[in-house]
Amino acid sequence: MSNVIPNKEEIVLENNRYLVSETDANGLITYCNDYFTQISGYNREELIGHQHNIIRHPDMPRVIFKLLWERIQSGKNINAVVKNLAKDGKFYWIFTEFKTRLDLDTNSVIGYTAHRKTISHDAVEVISELYSKLKKIEQEENMDAAEKYLNEYLQAKGSKINFVNLLDHIHKFY
Repeated sequence: MSNVIPNKEEIVLENNRYLVSETDANGLITYCNDYFTQISGYNREELIGHQHNIIRHPDMPRVIFKLLWERIQSGKNINAVVKNLAKDGKFYWIFTEFKTRLDLDTNSVIGYTAHRKTISHDAVEVISELYSKLKKIEQEENMDAAEKYLNEYLQAKGSKINFVNLLDHIHKFY
């Protein structure tokens, strides 16, 4: 992760514009579009060849990335709400569509593509409350305890909600 110190200033994203990046199978950035570099505050040379967690905000619970990685490394796509950190310490919330790229001959993962767009503040309020609770559990206990809490939270929401569709659900209805 980066050594950037977060501040309380939010970057407002433009509607209908996507921040796009691609990584190899190990999470090293291989491509980023102009809007991604503009919002992140990094130039391409600072991003290409580096781990994608260079923009990870410290408010994000580790368990979310654990579950995301498990899913995409198994060759399945997922959507997620993520709080990212720009080079200048500002933050931005995004709805991200993670797509796994497979070698069709071997059916092995060769990389990932992420398309990110703005998300409503109502959705951010809902998810940020959950993320804060998960982060607190990770700090006071461990990531396994946070994952247990998340599973119980999802069960309490009903059998139709699980980690894979929770973030879709929040995005669509808020």
